[in-house]
Amino acid sequence: RPGARRALDLLPAELYPVLFQAAFLDGRTLALRDLVGTWPFPVLSFQRLLDHRDRHRDRHRGRHPLLREKPSKLCVQAVILAVVAHLRRVLEESCCGTSERRCRLRVLDMTGLQDDDTDRGPEGMSLWSGTVALAKACIEVSKHQSECLKRGSKRRKGASGASAAPQPVGVEVRADLFVNGTSYGVLRDALQTGTTGPLRLKCRDFHAEELSVAGTVSLLESLEPAGVRRVDLRFNNLGLAGLCAVLPHLARFTDLLSLKLPYSNVDVRRLAAGTDAGLRRLAAQLGRLPCLKELSLGSSRLSGKLRQLLGDLQAPLESLELAFCYLLPGDLAFLSQSLHAPALRKLDLSGHDFSENLLQPLRRLLEETSASLLHLDLMECRLTDARLEALLPALCRCSRLRCLGLFGNPLSTPGLKTLLRKTVVLPDLRLVVYPYPVDCYSREPPRPPSGWLFEDAVDEERFTAVNAELCRMLVSSGRADTVWTTSLCRHGALDYFAL
Repeated sequence: RPGARRALDLLPAELYPVLFQAAFLDGRTLALRDLVGTWPFPVLSFQRLLDHRDRHRDRHRGRHPLLREKPSKLCVQAVILAVVAHLRRVLEESCCGTSERRCRLRVLDMTGLQDDDTDRGPEGMSLWSGTVALAKACIEVSKHQSECLKRGSKRRKGASGASAAPQPVGVEVRADLFVNGTSYGVLRDALQTGTTGPLRLKCRDFHAEELSVAGTVSLLESLEPAGVRRVDLRFNNLGLAGLCAVLPHLARFTDLLSLKLPYSNVDVRRLAAGTDAGLRRLAAQLGRLPCLKELSLGSSRLSGKLRQLLGDLQAPLESLELAFCYLLPGDLAFLSQSLHAPALRKLDLSGHDFSENLLQPLRRLLEETSASLLHLDLMECRLTDARLEALLPALCRCSRLRCLGLFGNPLSTPGLKTLLRKTVVLPDLRLVVYPYPVDCYSREPPRPPSGWLFEDAVDEERFTAVNAELCRMLVSSGRADTVWTTSLCRHGALDYFAL
């Protein structure tokens, strides 16, 4: 340890990435701080260094990238602390008129480091805690810059009495940010240092939860617009009026590809004055997002209004999440005839009752999306064996399908076997999230459809036998690479940007 810096002076730059990988994966925080403090390249990217394997290949083989297996909180903090220490040294050197800079780092790319709000145990760093750590680091370095400028101003007085401007220094941090009411203040303060601070936050994916309209607008206005690809405003209870107030502030994000607005407390079934006018404003604002490819409106009651809401979009969507939206047959009919259907790669219609009224429109929609669809969610849709069998011809036409979510439907073991036999012809299908079979319940669950979600009512022995039989069928069909599971954990990681 005492001679580490001297040893690094002799180290070829080409070895830094390899040592970084080893130090990060082995939890060597002191080594990480030394490596980052003398980083010989202008860019340090977590994804390039730690997520270097082929994602699609590994996902198909049931493996996950190293980065997602072990996002150690201590290691991430060590990198942030090293950047802060580097910038403090540079500021001190600028203040004193000396220069011994060895670190060439200008961009720290931390995007993709954590899942949105999942903390992987006490040793993992969640997106929320990572955001707080970065925000505090930005504030700390900005304060140190102010102190250095004050101390150095007298020394740098020229003959005219003017203060000579110090050489600009700084590191741009590219990150995905997650904020809620608890962390709002510190992130707001960090973003307000703007482009003038030595440590500058540049957001890729912005997630905000349980914020007011004013708080959401304030943070959106503080983000540097270039590079923002996703805005996710969840559980914010904005309502139609709140969404109409927030969405105009998204027009400056010219690279925005994904907009998620789940649980926004929109219900068009309420006969409130101004609802239609609000929907028209909302549709017009969505139409001002020319690059939009993904839209999530989950748990908004949009019965009969889908045409009105999506009518102003300039380009076809590739991902549409409409879970628990109380859609009507006319909504599905519009969607199947729209410009979006042939382009959809991901479709989520969970939470709808696919009885006779909706079943036929769904079949037509699947036929229209069959050439492009990669990910389909029909969870908690009251799909019985007979209804699923009626869908199978259309489903099997989706020749590129990779993921199928059917959890929470009252399907029997024979129904699941039929599904497996029919879908083994889909060459890219790698993940099926299936429900606990109704014949494996040891007691009658509560009322459907949510009643088919309770694992504690399942006879474990019967279910284990069914699961083993499904696995044998996959192997005998030559499809051992396909995962059939009742676990939602892996399903949740299949994001639109990973398709």
